Amino acid sequence: MAEDANLIEFKRWYSQAQHDLDAARSSSSSGHFEWACFQAQQAAEKVLKAFLYLNGKRAIISHSVMKLLQECEQIDPAFSSVSAARELDQYYIPTRYPNGLPEQIPHDYFNAEDARKCIAHATTVLEFVSERAKPSTA
Repeated sequence: MAEDANLIEFKRWYSQAQHDLDAARSSSSSGHFEWACFQAQQAAEKVLKAFLYLNGKRAIISHSVMKLLQECEQIDPAFSSVSAARELDQYYIPTRYPNGLPEQIPHDYFNAEDARKCIAHATTVLEFVSERAKPSTA
């Protein structure tokens, strides 16, 4: 029997989220803290989209961790426990573009503590989704 299309999408998005989180850790270790922050935001965004796919959603367009968390919370109210991850939204644009930071560039602005915090948020969300997905993907 063929796998459900949403389960296939869940696996694709979840796998990429894991790779993005690994990349965030690598970037942080290399001193590329701006990229670590952005990659952590991407990991959280993608794993939340994975959860939504797993629960029958399609055509998920938002890049906002906050909005995706709200959508996930409608399915499972326990997502409110990881709502601090919404902070990752502030790293979506300024980590990549000099015009997101007046008179500075992302590489000089973001630091190890920013990266640590972002990676911690993304890790929490990824682990949370992983626990919630186990019964559905087993």
